[in-house]
Amino acid sequence: MTIQTTTALNNGVQMPMLGLGVYAPSQQNEVQQAVEWALEAGCRLIDTASIYGNEREVAAAIAASGIPRREVFITTKVWNTDMGYEATFRAFDRSLAKLGTDYADLYLIHWPIREKRLDTWRALEKLYADERVRAVGVSNYYVPHLEELFTVANITPAVNQFELSPYCHPAETMAYCRQKGIQIEGYAPLVRGLKADDPRLQAVARQHGKSTFQVLVRWSLQHGAVTIPKSVKRDRIRDNFDVFDFELTPDNMAEMDTWHDNTRIADDPMTLL
Repeated sequence: MTIQTTTALNNGVQMPMLGLGVYAPSQQNEVQQAVEWALEAGCRLIDTASIYGNEREVAAAIAASGIPRREVFITTKVWNTDMGYEATFRAFDRSLAKLGTDYADLYLIHWPIREKRLDTWRALEKLYADERVRAVGVSNYYVPHLEELFTVANITPAVNQFELSPYCHPAETMAYCRQKGIQIEGYAPLVRGLKADDPRLQAVARQHGKSTFQVLVRWSLQHGAVTIPKSVKRDRIRDNFDVFDFELTPDNMAEMDTWHDNTRIADDPMTLL
């Protein structure tokens, strides 16, 4: 496995296993610089969303890199207030305009908003049928949301992106996705540094001569999850991608799988049933 290793989605599209998340950093132009550094390091997956307000910066970074558009896998998402059948098409058009492209590689429903999620999924299926997006999926969906979706879906979501770390480890949802052929994608793998002082995590890091953040990224990858650590610091971006020269042992993985304590960066999707 390398920084450019891909996984085949259920429609055959190849998606990189490791990418850069660009969730709403505070300073203007931080995202453009971070994406440029990530691309320079070999990253080819950029995960943004309309609500992040930085799709234009992502586009500028890709243009500045000189890397052909077709070689960069771009994910964006429809936000809660833009959901609904017709509204989703308008939101998608706005995102493409900001991204400076005529297609997205992956388009996700950002959160399972109760009143609109089924109509929004119908819109995503239409965008996919019209070949305006290479794959469609969902974000922050747990088993009940997926079960509801399957009562109306004509196609299976290619990806389900949700918060994933040893401390937020929805094993039931992961098993369900595997059973249904949905690629798991984990965000906030670093738990925003909240667990950097966990002595158990530090012990695993020492064992492998790696940082705690590198161990967290590796844990997610070894669960078969596409993983999108976020950083706007050049050294940290490089470190987060430098995870292919070691492997967590089965004992490491089994121990870390017991650390779930529901520590979350984002809201709990189970509140949206």
